[in-house]
Amino acid sequence: MSSPTSLPPPQLPPVVGVDWLVEHRDAVVLADVRWYLDGRSGYEAFLAGHLPGAVWVDVDTDLSAPPDPRAGRHPLPEPAAFARALGALGVSAAATVVAYDDAGGGYAARLVWLLRILGQSAALLDGGLAAWTGAPRSRPLATGPVRPVAVDRPVLDWPAERFRTADQVEQAAAGPAVVLDARAPGRFSGAEILPSDIRSGHVPGARNAAWAANLTAAGGFAPAAQLRERYQELGVDQESEVVVYCGSGVTACHDLLTLELLGVTNTALYPGSWSAWSADSSREVATGGAVAR
Repeated sequence: MSSPTSLPPPQLPPVVGVDWLVEHRDAVVLADVRWYLDGRSGYEAFLAGHLPGAVWVDVDTDLSAPPDPRAGRHPLPEPAAFARALGALGVSAAATVVAYDDAGGGYAARLVWLLRILGQSAALLDGGLAAWTGAPRSRPLATGPVRPVAVDRPVLDWPAERFRTADQVEQAAAGPAVVLDARAPGRFSGAEILPSDIRSGHVPGARNAAWAANLTAAGGFAPAAQLRERYQELGVDQESEVVVYCGSGVTACHDLLTLELLGVTNTALYPGSWSAWSADSSREVATGGAVAR
């Protein structure tokens, strides 16, 4: 497997607070990346109320290629398609992007992580939409559509070292790398079955690092010391090679950004994630053992 690699030097940490955003609002592009597993429309939620000036980014079409049994529900988009989609939204390669959702960053993390591995300055808004609208300031939202001015973006290849195939995940799970499953404990154990999953359970040898456990009850990121202890209990330290997957390669990015916050940089995403693994009858499936940390 690969040796540790250095991340490009982005201008922002992976996560910024609402006070930082207020201070730098005119210098950033805001991206609303709301998406719902239950089928609700993220765009309808955007129209009903979004941070002023934000553009809506569609997880299904802007951040993913069409679903494919071999590549999963949210395959990595082709570089040209990614550049074209973001360019149409007015997101230039030179822009500093702050992304948010209303789910603790679980979906906005996909955009932020993809931009950061391309060397672009991007961060999650800690606490998301609720951080903007919550007390004591209760800042207003804008409503209705936003019509961005399209820009040209260069087409940049995805850095191969930041991704793993199913075969590489299987090798990594055998050690010494750490493979983390970012799904909820019930999905990891196989007790909770999604209709979209061919089989339930997890990659043999993977450890359950539910992405939502990176957050406090209030919906913001937990303190760094608490997060560091959590990942250390999962076998992750500064020198670890870590491969992360989830249901379809989206919420795994929340774990990846959290690891970057902690200074763990030798990390990679399995883009097909469980949706691709479970659809491949040649792959073994493990069940049980869901102790989320």
